[in-house]
Amino acid sequence: MSGAKRRKGAVLVTGASRGIGRGIAVELATAGHSVVINYRSNETAAQETIERCRAAAHQARESDPALDEEPRFVAVQADIASAEDRHRLVEESFTAFGSISALINNAGIAPRLRLDITEATPESFFEVIETNLAGPYFLTQAVVRRWLEIGTAAEVRDAKQVVFVTSVSAETASPSRGEYAVAKAGLAMASKLWAARLATENVQVIEIRPGIMETDMTSAVKETYDDLIAGGLVPQKRWGYPEDVARICRAVVDGDFGFSTGSVIHADGGFHLSIL
Repeated sequence: MSGAKRRKGAVLVTGASRGIGRGIAVELATAGHSVVINYRSNETAAQETIERCRAAAHQARESDPALDEEPRFVAVQADIASAEDRHRLVEESFTAFGSISALINNAGIAPRLRLDITEATPESFFEVIETNLAGPYFLTQAVVRRWLEIGTAAEVRDAKQVVFVTSVSAETASPSRGEYAVAKAGLAMASKLWAARLATENVQVIEIRPGIMETDMTSAVKETYDDLIAGGLVPQKRWGYPEDVARICRAVVDGDFGFSTGSVIHADGGFHLSIL
């Protein structure tokens, strides 16, 4: 109907207090989506993300009156490595919005120390695995179970999306941070598994694979990567930025890749290309 408001669902974004997660949250706000902003410990940063989302949504509504007038933004503290926290995150997200339309599995950590795999510790390995692989795997399970329950009760299920933000490290060996590479490789397979399981459930699953991104995680090695990028490691010869991933997330959540479940979308400036 002409002049009708376009209602958009709420999206849960993990690790949304800074970096790529914040970029995703703000981009979704611009598109008129409500957002659950998950954070592990930095409440101040999460509140800053909320303010940026509100400003972006307000500006977007001024330029496009057909957008939903009242997207909402809620911050929920939860460590996705914790089963108890994952349960609470899902409960609070569904309580706040009734349901969510998409899950963006973005949260992740780097090893506390970059150590050669001959020296890396089991403690570091399992810390990274719990957050970067087990966390999103079982958070997805918890969200999907709620979706299936709601769909069964209503005898109808609106299209949903799950996004796994992985890394070029899923296929690129880095012996100085083996635990990170193993976790991201596992997450890439998790995306395939969930895509296969949910293909007939009207739930689309997409993997987004960022390359060398300018975030807090890479700040300590920025000069090293500046030189490598300038030397051609990245064909497009620039760093990736949160908005490069965020725009892809927005398109996926808005249904622009509706027949592409199980796909891997690279956001790496051509890093994945084999060039002779």
